[in-house]
Amino acid sequence: MLEALTNIYKVPELRKKIVFTLVMFAVFRLGTHIPVPGVNPAVIEQLFNQGNLFGLMDLFSGGALSKFSIFAMSITPYINASIIIQLLTIVFPTLEQWQKEGQEGHKKTTQVTRYLAVALAFLQAIGMAVALNSAVINPGIVSTLIIAITLTAGTMLLMWIGEQITAYGVGNGISLIIFAGIVAALPKNLATIYRYTQAGTITYGNALFFILIVLAMVVFVVLINEGHRRIPISYTKRLAGGRLGGGHASHIPLKVNQAGVIPIIFASSVLMFPVTIAQFVKIDWVQTIAGYLAWGTPLQTAIYALLILFFTYFYTAVTVKISDMAENLKKYGGFIPGVRPGQPTEDYLDRVLTRITLAGAVFLAFIAILPNLVSGMTRIEGVYFGGTALLIVVGVALDTMKQIEAMVVMRHYQGFMK
Repeated sequence: MLEALTNIYKVPELRKKIVFTLVMFAVFRLGTHIPVPGVNPAVIEQLFNQGNLFGLMDLFSGGALSKFSIFAMSITPYINASIIIQLLTIVFPTLEQWQKEGQEGHKKTTQVTRYLAVALAFLQAIGMAVALNSAVINPGIVSTLIIAITLTAGTMLLMWIGEQITAYGVGNGISLIIFAGIVAALPKNLATIYRYTQAGTITYGNALFFILIVLAMVVFVVLINEGHRRIPISYTKRLAGGRLGGGHASHIPLKVNQAGVIPIIFASSVLMFPVTIAQFVKIDWVQTIAGYLAWGTPLQTAIYALLILFFTYFYTAVTVKISDMAENLKKYGGFIPGVRPGQPTEDYLDRVLTRITLAGAVFLAFIAILPNLVSGMTRIEGVYFGGTALLIVVGVALDTMKQIEAMVVMRHYQGFMK
């Protein structure tokens, strides 16, 4: 490992990219400590001591939400805008055409995503300012607008930082910002566990059990995240330029977790909607429904898991074009051994994808409800360890390491992976 780190330092271009990324991380962490004007931090802190849902939201913002800083909304509006644009691609032919135009089409799609992110950020900021009205020092329309504009500007600054990391740093900038926010909460969580053991709230056995569960889940997430089914492909020989070419073998890798963390985001957004509405509508039956759907209740957990199963299949069907795969194989003379080209190939790929997607959906559902199970088994409260956060951290870390590995190996140095 020490030799691999030394090899990274020997590549000037990679060294500059890593330093630039770390500087951007420092700017992000600095912004989490700049408070929004006109808000009482003490009231915000009391609200965050009341439930795990707020703590989970705070985890993804790197602690910025509990401080109600300029980065309180994190990069979430931009992520939501990206998901919406991706789903709208199947509805609007123009967006689909842009995807086929290469770099120019990507620029157009990115620009539309930015505009949508600004709109979503402003609406979310207005909602946060109204919902946390009790923490506003001088409530009113002017204060609400100032808070909303400040939060929106903070999100746009994070979006710019993420794009700069992607362009001049290492890895995907947007993902790395979320990664940095989650990792930043690790020392605080470890300190909380230590205080619990010192106070006698939990035993050292419970703390050790918690750490072992986390380590086991890291290994499990890596295995599933990297798992894929290889579909063997053979290509027929063709006569080109008087020579017989082709005839080689390849494969199509179908990932077990094709949808990533997106189904969990969809499912949690759907379940948070009635709870959010209940904060503004003081009607008995609305409050009753919100009570049943409170975070961690048996009904909420069951519905949460079922929604994740549904959205995993839905998102996979939207993003993975089985018909295009079959058509491209037929166009370039490829075929699956034992399967006829055309519709039979499409049916075969669809059947395989459906089966492995079930495994991926069950994995995501288990990861999502893991915090409730861990809390019940270890009796550790207030430590916001989530399977969703773990999935993001492991996925981003693996992707970033692969990029660094490729750059190091390209310079004829030995990388991380054997």
